Amino acid sequence: MSEEEVRPVSTSARRPGIADLVAGLSIAGLLLPEAVAYSGIGGLPPQAGVIALFAGLLVYGLFGSSRFAIVSATSSSAAVLFAATTSIPGVDAATRLALGAGIVLLAGIFFVIAGIAKLGVVSSLIAKPVLRGFALGLALTIVVKQLPKVLAVQPAHSDFFRLIAGLAAEWRHWNLAGAAMALVALALLRGLARWRAVPAALLVIVCGIALDVSGLCHAWGVAAVGPISLDFSHAGVPQLDRAQWLGLGELAFAMALILYAKSYGSIRTFAMRHGDSVSAIRDLLALGGANLLSALFRGMPVGAGYSATSANESAGAQSRAAGLVAGTVVLLAVLTLLPWIAHTPESLLAAIVIHAVSHTLNPAALRAVLPVAARPAGGIGGGGCAVLLLGVLDGLLAAIGVSLLLLLRGFSRTTVSWLGRLGQSHDYVDTGRHPEAVVPPGVLIARPEVPLFFGNADAVFASIRARIDATPALQRMVLSLEESPDLDATAIEALCDFAAYVRVRGARLSLARVKDDVRDLLAKVNAPDLSATVYAPWSVDDAVQ
Repeated sequence: MSEEEVRPVSTSARRPGIADLVAGLSIAGLLLPEAVAYSGIGGLPPQAGVIALFAGLLVYGLFGSSRFAIVSATSSSAAVLFAATTSIPGVDAATRLALGAGIVLLAGIFFVIAGIAKLGVVSSLIAKPVLRGFALGLALTIVVKQLPKVLAVQPAHSDFFRLIAGLAAEWRHWNLAGAAMALVALALLRGLARWRAVPAALLVIVCGIALDVSGLCHAWGVAAVGPISLDFSHAGVPQLDRAQWLGLGELAFAMALILYAKSYGSIRTFAMRHGDSVSAIRDLLALGGANLLSALFRGMPVGAGYSATSANESAGAQSRAAGLVAGTVVLLAVLTLLPWIAHTPESLLAAIVIHAVSHTLNPAALRAVLPVAARPAGGIGGGGCAVLLLGVLDGLLAAIGVSLLLLLRGFSRTTVSWLGRLGQSHDYVDTGRHPEAVVPPGVLIARPEVPLFFGNADAVFASIRARIDATPALQRMVLSLEESPDLDATAIEALCDFAAYVRVRGARLSLARVKDDVRDLLAKVNAPDLSATVYAPWSVDDAVQ
């Protein structure tokens, strides 16, 4: 998908109306419980998720490009934030809150810089299979880390495998009432999911509040969330020293990268489904503004989550007004119902989180990509294992590293196709795939199948020279550069050496399919063996003739 989709949204689709009002009312019942639940994943007070929800709905509702996207705190960003802030030793709760706000603030700045620089394809730095693997491992981690709240036990270790072992070892102390409450909540959420307009999460929370107010939760040993207070009086940039800001930079970059990759994945999916027009640059700026606003009030990082966006679409939203309506409803609920929300049982919030990430664990969602992901460059298994073995933060950094390695691995291939003429046509094709293609006598036609750059140029030309050495009667060497839109200094130097080598062998070199930028570069280099006549032919057929 390009940064600007070609099919515009109709004017009527953008006009707020009854459909947006209904959709906003519907998703508000989902967003508020999720915001409180995601605060727990991030290890932050409940108000952090609520503030992030307000910031995301307001800023993206005013400036975003997708009519369906719901920008709020997400489970993945909450888990990454928790891992990032807890990776810094020796800090108290207040400092950890400030560090979290610093990460969100820097992530917002990175978004704005990327938007101004028009880096709409920045999310491509994470390969899609690796991202899916990371999301799968992260979802498993989130589910397992909700179990201590459900079972009312707290193992000594928090990493994935030792946490499971610790939970199993504490089986005699499990709170079966809390487990039963979570299972019933999951069944209700699953059963009510077929009616998208029904705020299933809100209904579950209302039932849980009723149980807590009646005293049953206390009797069963099920803890409630506790008091929630919204304080906007201490807004501002977190007070951190220079060393702390520098240390947060790489964490914030990783946060921004994963947020945008998942956000734009959701935005793009629903835009393509409806033929809508979206702008990557505009969304980068909107996400940046939302995260900056959230950070100023000590909120969580925000992005366009798939589950909330899907719920908004299913509820019948027609424009971004649905998100603004949802924000207004949430604000009214917070202003009037905050003391009641404090009675929400934690086991029910855990069930809401598990249900929210369940779409990531759906095998059907992975079935379509498993044939590709099973290949060495697929990355689903590697991304998932990195999270489970290394933890959320190191797993994220490993996923980014694996993606970059896969990119370099692809570019550093030395695959060269040797071409021949297909019948009496002017088409030249790979003789390895088309043995019927004829190679003119005394001629070799090579086509590197990867762009030439510093990582592969020497190896590619070494491969071509080996073929030349095995062709003693060579008169003409044709090199097609159609896969190389540009050449760096190393590739230019290697090309000049290769041209000299062909001359010494007594053959004539011709370059075909040379891009305009490369032609301009070769003209500036003005190498004696790469005169303008060498790259004058436009096609392979011209070079051979």
